[in-house]
Amino acid sequence: MLAAHVKTQIREIYKRISSSLPNFRSRREQNYMVAEISKTLAGDYDKLRKIIVIEAGTGIGKSLAYILGTIPLAMATNKKVCIATATVALQEQLLHKDLPFFLEHSGIDFRFGLVKGRQRYVCLSKLEMLLGDSGAEQLAMWQTKPDNSQIQQLQQILNDYRQGRWNGELDSLKTPIPDHLWQQVASDKHSCHKQLAGHGQCPFHKARDNMEEWDVLIANHSLLLADLELGGGVILPEPENLLYVIDEAHHLPIVARDFSSAQGSLRGAADWLDKLQKTVGKLQTQIKSNYIIAPAQAMLDRTEELASLLQKVAHFCDSNPKFFANEDNRWRFVHGKLPEPLTILSENLATASNEALKQFNKMQMLLSEAIKDGEIPKHQADGLVSECGFMLQRLENLQKLWKMMAKEDNPKGAPTARWLEQITGKQQDYLCSASPIEVGFMLEHLLWEKAAGVVLCSATLRALNSFEHFAYQVGLSPRDGSRYLALQSPFDFENNATLYLPKMATEPAEDAYTDELAKQIRQLVEGETATLVLFASYWQMEKVAQLLEGKLPVTPLLQGSSPRQTLLEAHKARCDAGQASIIFGTGSFSEGLDLPGDYLTNLIVTKLPFAVPTSPVEQAHSEYVKLKGGNPFLQLTIPDASRKLIQSCGRLLRKEEDYGRITILDRRLVSKRYGKSLLDALPPYRRVIE
Repeated sequence: MLAAHVKTQIREIYKRISSSLPNFRSRREQNYMVAEISKTLAGDYDKLRKIIVIEAGTGIGKSLAYILGTIPLAMATNKKVCIATATVALQEQLLHKDLPFFLEHSGIDFRFGLVKGRQRYVCLSKLEMLLGDSGAEQLAMWQTKPDNSQIQQLQQILNDYRQGRWNGELDSLKTPIPDHLWQQVASDKHSCHKQLAGHGQCPFHKARDNMEEWDVLIANHSLLLADLELGGGVILPEPENLLYVIDEAHHLPIVARDFSSAQGSLRGAADWLDKLQKTVGKLQTQIKSNYIIAPAQAMLDRTEELASLLQKVAHFCDSNPKFFANEDNRWRFVHGKLPEPLTILSENLATASNEALKQFNKMQMLLSEAIKDGEIPKHQADGLVSECGFMLQRLENLQKLWKMMAKEDNPKGAPTARWLEQITGKQQDYLCSASPIEVGFMLEHLLWEKAAGVVLCSATLRALNSFEHFAYQVGLSPRDGSRYLALQSPFDFENNATLYLPKMATEPAEDAYTDELAKQIRQLVEGETATLVLFASYWQMEKVAQLLEGKLPVTPLLQGSSPRQTLLEAHKARCDAGQASIIFGTGSFSEGLDLPGDYLTNLIVTKLPFAVPTSPVEQAHSEYVKLKGGNPFLQLTIPDASRKLIQSCGRLLRKEEDYGRITILDRRLVSKRYGKSLLDALPPYRRVIE
């Protein structure tokens, strides 16, 4: 139960905050959200299932609500809070604005910080080795040899770190570094060992040491899942001691699915297995213990076996070119079922890669002991640790992939999506991939049943006015004790915004639709100062831009023509100067784009955001729904489109005083049976339907 003194504390903090914020308006929805979060996490509703799912419309102030609903309770019960977001923008807002403000006015003494994955920190050992005299010996482990200008850039960041001008984080670099170059000097879990003199004071370990003192941790969804995959409590605190706030939670199902997938090439893997044999030879030479002999010999046997098996899979693909003779050069296995020859090869690969991983782990333990005992000089130790880490990372991925390929699917659950893709290069190769279709069971096992409490929230979680689709995606149920709360935005939708559906002669499937879009857009931007046009595809956006070239009051700012932030700044500059401005964007501009006030008064949605199942995972999911007797369009496509359409329309009103018009140029909203459901799920805008 929520203790009386915590209730009192929350009320007092809210009063202090309300008196400190200029133009603060007390919102019933925000108060209710705070109360429901704190009561749920305290076990008032269910002592075992402390989970609440909240859709909080724009303008409620959800970040303040979940901060106020979790931190006082966490501090009173000796727990910590983890706020996981999907975007960097929200992390920055929490880190630099929301939490500092709460710390100043709450009267609670707590510490907080942003938790980043290892890949966001430089590995000084790798950096020094690449730039040092011994770098030539280690070039085999680098994916791409840097050119002179890149070496100068690496030397500069090393000098900046040594002289205290840089803290070792990727995000704080003054001059951006190319991704492929950063990957070669970034920290990773396998080659970063604190016992090495060169690693003990590295940027990553310094950051993690600070993290131990934090009461509130900000992370992203991927880092959260990385911790859970390791069993929880490895990167972040133990789940049972942590209150999780998963903001922007509508991203969680896709992030979890992608995180659980694996892929790897066939002939490419055979190539690095050859390099692995050389690494094994180095270890056998450097480690004096007799215990190295057995695992080293076993490793050599396994790498030869793995290379042979991978070549057999590649030959099998070479022998079946008809299955790759399609637009995507892809062979997706129906219902995830492999042909018998591939099933046998996959099982053998899973067994061999698992055994290789075991033996290599033994060798790495012996290496760690030899380093600890001082048997290997420092300059050799750093190089061996980095090289072994690189190889171990690849071995783990190989083992994960073939375990997923060989795994027998549970007949009661969704099958694994499995496919092969032909890739061209110096030699014909194939990319093998495996991914779960549904991740609900995984989230239940790794998080929901372990966490001290969870808040999942977003401005858009419901589809067709129901939480059912989202709950199923993340492994929750309306009947499992979890709480569900839908809070309407305080905005005056009816008076501040008009939803306009003009007459159209065509629908999206017709050839003349794009031409009609151009004509409609030309009329709709006439006399308007701030317009955003959202397209369903890049090609249609570019085609309309071509058709309208020289026919609009101002040249549209096209997504992709310059960085997003640059484009938005140009738009705002035009508006500030009293000029007309038009942005043409695609689906990614329908979320997280904040153009309040006079920066957006005319929103045009060209087409209902129906996702075409083009990815192998989406195709496999549709196939699975059909197999169960369901309708993929009604069960997957329509709910997904409903959520995306709400997000798209949500670009217009960002503050209470905002106003404008939303035009949807897709008559299927009135011509198709499902259209009414999509319309009814939108906020209560004033409607004008021709």
